[in-house]
Amino acid sequence: MLFKARSAAVYGIDANIIDVEVDYAGYKTDKEIFNTVGLPDAAVRESRDRVRSAIRNSGFDLPSTRITINLAPADIKKEGSGFDLPIAIGILGAYGALTVKDVSEYLLVGELGLDGSLRAVPGMLSVAIAARDNKIPNMIVPAANAREAAVVEGVNVYPVHTLLEVRELLNASAGGGQMPMPLASNQRELLNELRSTPLDFKDVRGQHVAKRALEVSAAGGHNILMIGPPGSGKTMLAKRLPSILTPLSFDEALETTKIHSVAGVLDAERGLVTHRPFRSPHHTISDAGLIGGGMVPRPGEVSLAHNGLLFLDELPEFPRNVLEVMRQPLEDGQVTIARAAMSLSFPARFMLAAAMNPCPCGYFNDKSRECMCTPPMIQRYVSKVSGPLLDRIDIHIEVPAVQYKELRGGSAAEGSAEIRERVMAARGRQHARFEADSAKVKASGGPAAKPIFANAQMATRQIRAYCELSSDAERLLEKAMQQQGPSARAHDRILKVARTIADLEAAQDIAVKHIAEAIQYRTLDRSYWA
Repeated sequence: MLFKARSAAVYGIDANIIDVEVDYAGYKTDKEIFNTVGLPDAAVRESRDRVRSAIRNSGFDLPSTRITINLAPADIKKEGSGFDLPIAIGILGAYGALTVKDVSEYLLVGELGLDGSLRAVPGMLSVAIAARDNKIPNMIVPAANAREAAVVEGVNVYPVHTLLEVRELLNASAGGGQMPMPLASNQRELLNELRSTPLDFKDVRGQHVAKRALEVSAAGGHNILMIGPPGSGKTMLAKRLPSILTPLSFDEALETTKIHSVAGVLDAERGLVTHRPFRSPHHTISDAGLIGGGMVPRPGEVSLAHNGLLFLDELPEFPRNVLEVMRQPLEDGQVTIARAAMSLSFPARFMLAAAMNPCPCGYFNDKSRECMCTPPMIQRYVSKVSGPLLDRIDIHIEVPAVQYKELRGGSAAEGSAEIRERVMAARGRQHARFEADSAKVKASGGPAAKPIFANAQMATRQIRAYCELSSDAERLLEKAMQQQGPSARAHDRILKVARTIADLEAAQDIAVKHIAEAIQYRTLDRSYWA
């Protein structure tokens, strides 16, 4: 007898619907023959042993016979343990243990334990989105994955713990019995909850210039590099940067959750990433770990930091080849990983915060300590960070050592809550501007572009439209370009930073002081890397 069930396979951060066809021969054989076809990987081929034990330990006696399982379409490689549940249900249906004859309105995903229990699998949010897009109204998933799948509206999610629960649920649907209520999840309310962080800018003494630069960085989504001696507070400042970032929108949260779900790092209790990611990899990371890779490509740290912050401490200690692979995602906002079997793209639109010492000993230009490094040593050290990568970082600031009076001063510093209010107000002005721009493009019949959430993501057209300069500001920028000789990319990034500074002051036009501050943030690369 032939029985069909529906499942899904995740590729990159998207899922494809897979038909699981089970043919149960019905006649007894001396030895059980269990064949799986349709380009299965090792994990899928091994499912026959898990499924066989799970079915028998759930109270069903399967006679030795020939069972053929086809995963269609057959030209797409299938991987992972999520096909265990649909294969088991297909066998039970073909064997006659199910009352229902058609389960096409149910999508089944889950890994089976030998005792028939269900375990979570990665990528469930992508599977739920695929079910909704393919108009499959119901999903049966492991209870540990249920909150994640319930984020998607328009799909009934039934959490289950064992194979027997799945059988009872399907039989109840066929016989008109009492069906359990699908899991309800109001993740939009969860997203609107402001999550407090124990790290606050009140803890940082002094460093007013650095705090101002971080505020500008957060308001416009700009990349930032901090240079200073050991103990000046670079890492402390960077770890408090998430406390002033704006909350995720629902669309941003969904996209971020898909990546974390595929990578297997999602918090199952919440089911949705509700705060901007903060990733801080160690400098021993490989290029594949940072950018993503593997025989079947998986997202790396730059993708896990999508819509959030990637912090690289001790930047020159990272291998140069690891740093260089960041150049393309910093520019394009996505990573494309090509392998012989497939080519996949992962989103990678993140803020980069980096910190470094000015020299190997760390005390170059420090007034309190003497630097023991020779000029060639200093040049070798800073040259580990290449010019093209530096050119993609909008803000470069020096973080000097904190003076004793500031360190022991009793006056309270400004906290993250006050800074965050200004950042959110500036982001609100940017959102209104870009929504109006998108509506204008749509009305004119132009092609739909990717949504823009911050000034740092502006393309050339938006820069020309929203970064108009007065004659005085134009002369100042021209003088800076002639004296410092920055690239065309640096010119555009100066304009973006100036636009953000103007937004923080609620200014309609970019003034001379806004351009002057933006230029000031691009001078260190000329002194250290000259």
